Amino acid sequence: MTSKQLYMHQALKKAWQYQLRTYPNPAVGCLILYRNEIVALEAHQKAGTSHAEVLALLKAYESMSQKKIDFDRFDAQKAHAFLLSLEKNFFRECVIYVTLEPCSHVGKTPSCASLVVQLKPKKVIIATLDPIAGHDGGVKRLEEQGIELEVGVCQKEALELLEPFLIWQKRAFVLFKIAQTSNGKIGGGYLSSPASLKHVHQLRAVCTTMVIGGNTVRVDRPTLDCRFTEDNAPHIIIYSKKDDFDRSIPLFDVPNREVQILDKLDFAQPSFVLVEGGEGMINALKDKIDWLLQYQTPKLSGHDSSYDIELNLKFLFQEKKEIDLLLWSKALK
Repeated sequence: MTSKQLYMHQALKKAWQYQLRTYPNPAVGCLILYRNEIVALEAHQKAGTSHAEVLALLKAYESMSQKKIDFDRFDAQKAHAFLLSLEKNFFRECVIYVTLEPCSHVGKTPSCASLVVQLKPKKVIIATLDPIAGHDGGVKRLEEQGIELEVGVCQKEALELLEPFLIWQKRAFVLFKIAQTSNGKIGGGYLSSPASLKHVHQLRAVCTTMVIGGNTVRVDRPTLDCRFTEDNAPHIIIYSKKDDFDRSIPLFDVPNREVQILDKLDFAQPSFVLVEGGEGMINALKDKIDWLLQYQTPKLSGHDSSYDIELNLKFLFQEKKEIDLLLWSKALK
């Protein structure tokens, strides 16, 4: 593996930490070198806030100047204005690694390509071009202004990171969440660490809809809110052939929430659908699942519940959440 690939892998790894949490934006990571030293490693964290390149440039400024910024770094307008106010050649000796072509368009945030053009770094290394028409053009803008470029470093890995973003441009991206022990048991109360539970709630907070099976509602009587992050609770679809639910359980008493009970599911609409459930749900939806997210706790259990299913997976990424192992996988169809 070359040094360029090593640096890009770090940017990709950082982006994976915020995978799906940036919905409807893609997950993007950025690393900055200054005189062959890493001075910043950041990722886009939430739609409508500063992009990965901007957060990394702010961090690089702090590292290089030994000064702290005094404004909200996630305020994209303030961040761009501050970076443009620096002396002309401040980033002249920096190399920027970014997992996705800098955006050329102006939306809720200013254009990152326009910013980089004006800051004039030594070189920009990009994993993959933006595959969405209308979002691309950043590379062309950089080239026109004489910025040295290299495109395609770790492109395969970058496209894997982007897959949810590409899917939800056309239809629903369906993620099935699993919490289980090391021997594949799923019953017996909470099986996840506080960090894993918080991560689940971060995904619930941004998903378009959360789907849950009818039996889970009847037996577990869940709330399915975002209390660990204090965000708004997701809208719920209960997938069930019978509407025989106790409306007094917490699930039906969350403010500003829509709860639908459906016996057919249509995932044609572009969106992010988060599914939680047991064996019945994963078997019912196995042909519609795009990715699985497994939280595996280091514990062996004698509980009877598990997932009795045949489903081939491709492992994409893994990381630790306190004591748990978090596994992102693609369902092979």
